[in-house]
Amino acid sequence: MAMAALFWHPSASRAASKLDNRALDQLFRAARTHNGWRPIEVRDSLLEEAVELAKMGPTSANASPLRIVFIRSPEAKSRLKGALMAGNVDKTMSAPVTAILGYDTQFYEQLPRLFPHADAKAWFVGNESFANDTAYKNGTLQVAYFILALRALGLDAGPMSGFDNAAVDAEFFPGGKIKSNVLVNIGYGDSAKLFPRSPRLEFGEIARFV
Repeated sequence: MAMAALFWHPSASRAASKLDNRALDQLFRAARTHNGWRPIEVRDSLLEEAVELAKMGPTSANASPLRIVFIRSPEAKSRLKGALMAGNVDKTMSAPVTAILGYDTQFYEQLPRLFPHADAKAWFVGNESFANDTAYKNGTLQVAYFILALRALGLDAGPMSGFDNAAVDAEFFPGGKIKSNVLVNIGYGDSAKLFPRSPRLEFGEIARFV
């Protein structure tokens, strides 16, 4: 048997195909940021599946700094409530689940396992500014992957940044090495409570070819 055949995979002989319009609508074109929620439970298994999908997205040196706390119980919601801007309280308290998406500023401690091809940990140890910048940028990338994963699984998301990060960190990430980034309300959205969709920039206002 030829050596190449040992590593053959069913997908190796064909390019990935474009998703159909229904899938693209669900992920992007018809997806909305929801503020109201239907009274339907969100299963833990779906949240776990969303994390399993989101973690597969690329990050620098496989840094994977995303860390998540899922807020579901009334007690946990009461701990979060005081850190929210007034306009975000009702939609968060009524959401079946709220995810606090943070990033681990000491992600590099995991690099010997996650990126064994090089001594990547040494790139960050003693360089706090570089480590923090890498954690924030890649953690934010993973927030986007997570939102798309939720949508792919049939859930709706309401991401927001209107909260007191320091208060959330003190309450839910007391160790100091994990920093909150974004909150995402999760559930099955009530379309009757949506505002008309806001406009988007045209292609030429966003991008150019050189």
